[in-house]
Amino acid sequence: MLVLLRTTLGRLRAVGFLEGISFLVLLGIAMPLKYLAGEPAAVRIVGMAHGVLFVLYLLLVLQASLEHSWSWRKALLALVVSVVPFGTFWADKKLFRA
Repeated sequence: MLVLLRTTLGRLRAVGFLEGISFLVLLGIAMPLKYLAGEPAAVRIVGMAHGVLFVLYLLLVLQASLEHSWSWRKALLALVVSVVPFGTFWADKKLFRA
């Protein structure tokens, strides 16, 4: 795992994985707890973690796109899929494997 974090692309893949997990937890667990069980605390905690990971993901996409001379379409696709459930997992498999 530490080898993965040595490169920009590796860090992007790791953060993308964590961001994808946090998005699924937010949508699948925290939000139902808030709206169906009246427990908003989960959204505050998971939402903050997801927000930080989302911003970090966006910054790493920009850094990787500059470092690896990605086309603007590839960079834009990597950004767009971050707002789709399971999108970062798809991006890891199709876009980020070097």
